[in-house]
Amino acid sequence: MFVELCITSNFTFLTGGSHAEEYVERAALMGMGALAVADVNSVAGIVRAHTHAREIGRMMAARARREAQEGIIGPPRPAHVPAPPSLPIDNVPRLLPAARIVTEDGVEITALPRDRTAWGRLSRLISTGRLRTKKGSCLLRLADLTTGALDGMELLLHPPGAQVSRLIGPLLKRHGDRMHLVLAPRYDGRDPVRFDHLAALAARLGLPTVASAEPIMHHGRRRKLVDVLSAVRLGLRVEELGHHAQPNAERRLRSEAEMLRLFAGHEDAVHRSGEIAARLGFQLDELRYEYPSEISEGETPTARLSRLARAGLRERYPAGAPERVTKLMEHELALIAKLNYEPYFLTVRDIVAFARSRGILCQGRGSAANSVVCYALGVTSVSPEIGTMVFERFVSEARDEPPDIDVDFEHERREEVIQHIYEKYGRHRAGLCATVIHYRGKRAIREVGRAMGLTEDTIASMASQVWGWGASGMRAARLAEIGLDPEDPKLGQVLDLVDEIQGFPRHLSQHVGGFIITEGRLDELVPIENATMEDRTVICWDKDDIDALGILKVDVLALGMLTCIRKAFGLMDSHLGLDLTLASVPPEDPAVYDMLCRADSLGVFQVESRAQMNFLPRMKPRSFYDLVIQVAIIRPGPIQGDMVHPFIRRRNGEEKVEFPSDALGQVLGKTLGVPLFQEQAMQIAITGAGFTPEEADQLRRSLATFKKHGSVSDFRTRFIRGMRANGYDLDFAERCFSQIEGFGSYGFPESHAASFALLVYASAWIKHHHPGIFCCALLNAQPMGFYAPAQIVRDAREHGVEVRPVCINASFWDNVMEPDGKGGLAVRLGFRQLRGMAEEEATWIAGARGNGYTAVEDVWRRAGVSPKLIARLAEADAFAALGLSRRDALWQARALSGESPLPLFAGDLDGEGIVEPAAHFPAMSEGEEVVEDFVSMRLTLRSHPIALIRHMLTPGAGAQA
Repeated sequence: MFVELCITSNFTFLTGGSHAEEYVERAALMGMGALAVADVNSVAGIVRAHTHAREIGRMMAARARREAQEGIIGPPRPAHVPAPPSLPIDNVPRLLPAARIVTEDGVEITALPRDRTAWGRLSRLISTGRLRTKKGSCLLRLADLTTGALDGMELLLHPPGAQVSRLIGPLLKRHGDRMHLVLAPRYDGRDPVRFDHLAALAARLGLPTVASAEPIMHHGRRRKLVDVLSAVRLGLRVEELGHHAQPNAERRLRSEAEMLRLFAGHEDAVHRSGEIAARLGFQLDELRYEYPSEISEGETPTARLSRLARAGLRERYPAGAPERVTKLMEHELALIAKLNYEPYFLTVRDIVAFARSRGILCQGRGSAANSVVCYALGVTSVSPEIGTMVFERFVSEARDEPPDIDVDFEHERREEVIQHIYEKYGRHRAGLCATVIHYRGKRAIREVGRAMGLTEDTIASMASQVWGWGASGMRAARLAEIGLDPEDPKLGQVLDLVDEIQGFPRHLSQHVGGFIITEGRLDELVPIENATMEDRTVICWDKDDIDALGILKVDVLALGMLTCIRKAFGLMDSHLGLDLTLASVPPEDPAVYDMLCRADSLGVFQVESRAQMNFLPRMKPRSFYDLVIQVAIIRPGPIQGDMVHPFIRRRNGEEKVEFPSDALGQVLGKTLGVPLFQEQAMQIAITGAGFTPEEADQLRRSLATFKKHGSVSDFRTRFIRGMRANGYDLDFAERCFSQIEGFGSYGFPESHAASFALLVYASAWIKHHHPGIFCCALLNAQPMGFYAPAQIVRDAREHGVEVRPVCINASFWDNVMEPDGKGGLAVRLGFRQLRGMAEEEATWIAGARGNGYTAVEDVWRRAGVSPKLIARLAEADAFAALGLSRRDALWQARALSGESPLPLFAGDLDGEGIVEPAAHFPAMSEGEEVVEDFVSMRLTLRSHPIALIRHMLTPGAGAQA
């Protein structure tokens, strides 16, 4: 039996010409029993191969079930519903985890771990090389391979050069009993002689031989793309590649029959690959359960979680929790204990507890975040009585994977939390997930175009049209529109290559906040490397890979609105004596809902977009759950599925509320029979279409946000047939699936919507009752949200808030609240609103101010800031309180020397020196002042710019003038 053991995927970036999934599928079609994806100093792509092999197994099992039930599924398939594609695969190849170790000495060895311990050694070896150098590189030496790092592995030595041969003695001495010499064809007509020579070399070294095609593509049609990738990697055009170009399309995955023909006379080397594969028992599924134990002072995780949850519930309900909530928590704790998920919840709780101890506002969300346990632990402030989904939908035996909890932190202070995780667990136990940067859109056009020798002007023109390209018929029209010849064969070839490279991985970046935390060494689970950002280390797998293996991931995310709300709480505490938290904001205030019904929501979290503002008066939210729906309904899923209008009609009593069946009535009850949430889409698949929990889980995975290679449409036939078989209307079934396809682009679960709805209500409550404080906090949390500071300030003034300008004697770095002299508070704009001013400079000005500055030169002398900065302050009219106009202040600022004043001349000297005659400048017009305000601060407290030309825009005003 032949097994390919030396595959290079496109996760050997800009080298491999095929996805790992394509190799697996090709191997399955060939009948190959196993294969090893062995990228250079990397295991980044093997999870995708592993997942695809499992998916093929599931598809085969599903096909077998369908065939067994043929004829009893239900009514015949409608003519317009396509038949399910045939799957000519009767073989599920086994993935053999591997890596091709390449040292700086020139030694190349494919390492295949036999067991979990050997995998840990391989992972640590790759980590050693990657942590020695910058992100994206790996520096390994021959000495690293002779210290036991390769123990427990099958090793394939790629033929060394003459100089390298003299260096491998220690390697052979330690690992010779598990090492094989690779025979690989070059397809140059001399392979038989070369094989004989290498077999003789192997005999002298005492090594058996093993055959490999060393494929860099799954099919020969990828040859052109491989050359393009090489050109991008080397910074050359394809025509300049020379010997770096592929001489032919032969380095592809080959079947056993082909290999036996190529290796005539060395058939034992071909069959030996299968013998090696038989000795490899390690599978990636063994990496699943390595969560931190979270044992503290001898207390078991179960006891600790129970104690903390019960104590937290007493704090949440000082008068005693309702019986329903208490029973629900006991049920959740029992289920968590049964599935051994206590460490997961404790890890999230400890991270949140650290943030709260530092005064960092945070809010949990995710599939399990809206549980009673998370509410009691302080992970979320959403009452469990709000939710409608049962806990088993998120933490269940059927799913056999950890629940998902994301925690949003203030965007300005999230780094404190990240560094705490590194400090608590150690960098050997915690690291950020990767994000795979794929070729998409303009980048694909630019890099392929340059490799193919197109001019920069042509590339720019083509890239400008990238969003408009769809079917090939559109391309010719698009090219003609921008002045290019649609019949040019070179342009056609470029477009074909761009299509082919779409979705290829380009390099790894770091995830926005997904942490993987392990009980043992992280680098024995997966290789780690340095991130570009200082003090960050990352792993090579992305969030989809982690999910596929069921490994603990906690998302430590940043949210600007949390920064805004925390700052607003701080201002209310210091100025009004109100000590509020997310959980203690007065609930269900009718006046707040009145404000939202008027679409008066500028700056309010999640409902400030134009689409949300247009929908608010139609939705007329009057309760917290209305906000949950409001957050989720203006999304691609409900909109694409045409669920928005039916929901509104039913809510307004214009349409009868009815359910397709009693079973779906339980799923769709709170949303008036209209599916709006991701969980409901999944439940419809199970209850309505007859999906098994396993199939529904696959559907859920395909709903991943912005998934590169989503396969939601693959479920269409199965879904429609299942709904029809259970008696549901075809139109309803198609609309439900359209919604599911919408979720394939962006799905919004009810659990996330509930967490976000709390922030909607909190920010709306602050805006309604304390609009000045809301404005101040929103400005201090910038950049965030939809609106610029000018719009935020204008909205606050329309709500009766007095906003005062930047002042050299009253402003600080942040915007602040100050008494308005009428018993209220006014917003004083801070120096942060000025262009080109740093916080450190503002701190110096405020710290040296004392009883106030009296002149422009006074700021220069006492604060020690540069004349250039003082000129910026003058341009922003910050010296108006000193009785100076903008031009007068700027004149004085320009007169300052670039050097600091000497101590002898630091004071005022009466009668000394030459007094410069006073300059008299004409007063600036209102329009000039407004323009300068926007130039210096991006906002104005004077007239709106349109007010200055309103007489020109008002019909008849010009004639009257």
